[in-house]
Amino acid sequence: MALLDAEGADRLTMRRLAERLGTGSTTLYWHVKTKDDVLDLALDAIFAAVPIPEDQEWRAGVTRLIGDWRATLLRHPWSAALLGRPMLGPNVLARSDFLYAALVGAGVTEPHLTAAAFGLSNFVIGSALMQATWLVNADAETRDAARDHMAQQSDRYPALAAHGPLTATDGWDESFERGLNWLLDGIEATVATG
Repeated sequence: MALLDAEGADRLTMRRLAERLGTGSTTLYWHVKTKDDVLDLALDAIFAAVPIPEDQEWRAGVTRLIGDWRATLLRHPWSAALLGRPMLGPNVLARSDFLYAALVGAGVTEPHLTAAAFGLSNFVIGSALMQATWLVNADAETRDAARDHMAQQSDRYPALAAHGPLTATDGWDESFERGLNWLLDGIEATVATG
């Protein structure tokens, strides 16, 4: 994971990984077949750092899980972009099982259950991906130029220029918490109305 954290998934090669591990590529292939296998193992490994909440109240547990998941993704900026892959490792499955169990415990049933779980997962992945990409690729000068560009385009995109992400006064954390609360409020409202 240190190599991925330092250089990103795009720059990972089996040769570079073997060198980092002090072995040869051939030896590495005895343990994993492809780079995709390495990425799958690395993704599952980072999820071990996401504690499975012990909260009895569903909303507190889901909030803690999703918040810790986001923090883990941000510590490993390469990871969010890879989460579109099928993830069947034990660490991911245990956390996904907790999420589904918490939602079921809150009274969420199909067809809403899968939609709620996907909505929460997609929100945390998208949020982390956007923040990680923005922080890595956009220095202050680039952000200022983007703000200036939107200000100049205010006639064409008035709502976005007045209220879009480049004008937000909230930080990443506040926006994430607000969005997560809106999703959880919607889940609660759906359960309440049947």
